[in-house]
This record gives sequence, structure tokens and C-alpha cells, in this order.
Amino acid sequence: MALINTTTTGVLGTTLYGDGSGNLTVQKDGVTQGIYGNIPAFSAYKSANQTLAYNSVTKVTLGTEEYDTNNNFASSTFTPTIAGYYQISGSLYWTGISGRNYAVICYIYKNGAIYKRNAISITSLGSAGDWSNEINSLVYCNGTTDYIEFYAYEVDYSSSGTITINGASSGQYSSFSGILIKAA
Repeated sequence: MALINTTTTGVLGTTLYGDGSGNLTVQKDGVTQGIYGNIPAFSAYKSANQTLAYNSVTKVTLGTEEYDTNNNFASSTFTPTIAGYYQISGSLYWTGISGRNYAVICYIYKNGAIYKRNAISITSLGSAGDWSNEINSLVYCNGTTDYIEFYAYEVDYSSSGTITINGASSGQYSSFSGILIKAA
């Protein structure tokens, strides 16, 4: 935590100085109001395709990190070290097979269990095509033991087929990201 020295200057009143030793934490009556500096934020994407098994919840593997400002993301899992509220987002870009009826569900998992979900159903897919769905949520994390993951579930109502989550070296398809919005 950075050291804050206060001085009174001119018309504006108090001026704050940090000592440069880390994040600046602002508190009022012992309650953290905000953290400034290298706050946790990450973005990762699929660099290769991944097949979703029929009727099975599958962890979305993310092969490439775009950034991880506080070293809290590893192996498709985000483990923040600052307690607070995080905006978490996941997106899937997937390919369906013609003549099938699908439902694909995106999940945000917290501590190994479903926290939020979002589904898309495609009925009577006349031809093969690409589809996408996303999930976004504000998630509270305690900064010590909580962790967040991205999962997907595929149901092919026409048969027991599979779908492919698309990945690309450019990161333009499936991705997972998060950022601290407010420290607690």
C-alpha cells in the first residue's frame, strides 16, 4: 500500500502524494473507496478450436493471454488478489452443423459452481453457420480464495452431435476477460 502524505495548499485544500511503492488505496472511515494503480485486469482468448462434447459442461480453454496486469490469470482461471467487484465477460463463437437444433449455454463459474448463465437456441439450422453468445456479470471476489472460470454446455436436440468453439491466433473469436470495478 502506498503512503499518503497530506498538505494544505492554496485554494484547493488537500494535496495527496503517493510514495510510489504500490497501489494507492483510498479509505474513508476505514472503508476502502477505491484502489488506483495496477488493478487486476485480464483478457485471454482461444487460439485454437475446441470441441464441446454432447450434453456435457466443458471448461473453455483459453490458449493466449492478451494481458494480465496483476498476474491473477492462469490456466483459464482468474484468481483475484484484491477483494472487490469484478466485471467478468465471456464470449463464444461457434460453428453449427446444418439440419440441427442447438442450445449453447455460457457459464461464469465461481469457486467451481455455476454463478451466472446465458443461453442461445438455434432451431432448424438450415445450413451450417457460425453463431455467438456472450455472458457478462458483476462478481464479488474476496481477494483470497475466490476464483472465476468460463464454461460452456452444448445440447444438440437433433442428435448427439458436437459443435466447435472457434479460436484464432488473432483473438477475434472466443474470449474471456475481467477487471476490478470497485474494491471492497
